[in-house]
Amino acid sequence: MSGFPTAPGAEASAQRALADAEPRVFWTSQPGRPPIREPLTEIDRVCDLAIVGAGFTGLWAAIQAKEDNPSLDVVVLDMARVGDGASGRNGGFVSPSLTHGLAQGMAMWPDEMGLIEEMAAANFAGWQATLERYGIDADFHLPGELTLSLTEHQDESVRDAYRMHCDKGDAVELLSREEAYARVHSPMYRCGILDRSVGLVDPARLSYGLAAAAESLGVTIHEYSRVTGFDDGGGGAGAVVVRTQQGSLLAQRVVVGTGAWPVLTRTRPFVIPVYDHVLMTEPLTPAQLGQIGWEGREGLADAGNQFHYYRRTLDDRILFGGYDANYHFPGRIDPTLEQSESHDLLARHFFSIFPQLDGLRFTHRWAGVIDTTSRFTPMFGTALRGKLAYAVGYTGLGVGSTRWGARVALDLVQGNDTERSSLAMVRRKPKPFPPEPVRGIGVRITRASLAREDETGRRNLWLRALDRVGIGFDS
Repeated sequence: MSGFPTAPGAEASAQRALADAEPRVFWTSQPGRPPIREPLTEIDRVCDLAIVGAGFTGLWAAIQAKEDNPSLDVVVLDMARVGDGASGRNGGFVSPSLTHGLAQGMAMWPDEMGLIEEMAAANFAGWQATLERYGIDADFHLPGELTLSLTEHQDESVRDAYRMHCDKGDAVELLSREEAYARVHSPMYRCGILDRSVGLVDPARLSYGLAAAAESLGVTIHEYSRVTGFDDGGGGAGAVVVRTQQGSLLAQRVVVGTGAWPVLTRTRPFVIPVYDHVLMTEPLTPAQLGQIGWEGREGLADAGNQFHYYRRTLDDRILFGGYDANYHFPGRIDPTLEQSESHDLLARHFFSIFPQLDGLRFTHRWAGVIDTTSRFTPMFGTALRGKLAYAVGYTGLGVGSTRWGARVALDLVQGNDTERSSLAMVRRKPKPFPPEPVRGIGVRITRASLAREDETGRRNLWLRALDRVGIGFDS
């Protein structure tokens, strides 16, 4: 079952286009990747702050901690390499939102959204200022994002989103069918909303740049240093023992930002790993670019539950991802799951949206694991008598918001009572997902229900029941 109308001929175009696609991540396979950093091999190496995870959350935590207090000894540990996880695999959309979009924030925290939006704007400005301050060249640009209706019942969703943004005073623009087509030439577009606040970036180069900035401040990063556990050194000033496969740290404080990879038992009921699949095309020729327009280079997304996100890179490739959100029982994460029939589905959809690009080839196909919560926004908390804090569960919208999430984790682990740490979205956990096997069954039912809503425009009893108890599923 699918709510996406596949065009005739798209399947044959997809098979040809995928024939030579490499099964690896485009971003991290490009020249310029930094050399491998040495793993932690010392035993009981002493530090002030240990950070677990060298993705966006961990790197932002390291930079901000050192900017706050340059005398801190900060050590970052990662089980693989900088950029290997979700931070180097995503589409590179940089949204100012801290709440997975305005509608989700208004539904969850209407009384706090004014303050949250102020924090979001300040965070996005700080995000950009940091790239400028450290000379991080990650192809960041600010073309905006177009959310497009592909079916009749998505038209009203687009108009509702437009009205909500206008009520908040946001600079958005409602596009008719003709205006949407004038920007990007697809026969499927019915109308759209342009949000000029969204940027685009090369996520791997952003990861590398943040890591280099952290190291310039004196942070030590150890790659291939999988954390295997924590031991509480006791109350008061007792250090936390952070154990790895080859060494250990004695840290006064610990921040965990590992995304979908669970290193803390307490986060497992709240965060599930969902696979998202991505394709990258070869560079388009001037003739092909002329066929699709897209001169503004806006990021694009569908208005459905199961949605695609796609963008032009600065060397004129098209990244095309999303739609399927695959959960593997019982929360399995495995490299063998990265190549799947989801790529075939994406390719068929690509040529349905752009039939004029028949003959274009995909060069790369990959997947990444998204840390999803039931409310689509991150969760925060502490452990080990407040000496460890965590920020996980960005649900696919973390390229910009991880900077803010890292700041929240630092507030918590340092015991600072701030406006950020006092927010309900920080103090309250999302609804937990049920244990297996109910979890896996529920995910399958929910995916089928969302597909049915995309097809019919009607929300069934199952989805309405989830709405009432505050549980959702997204990527």
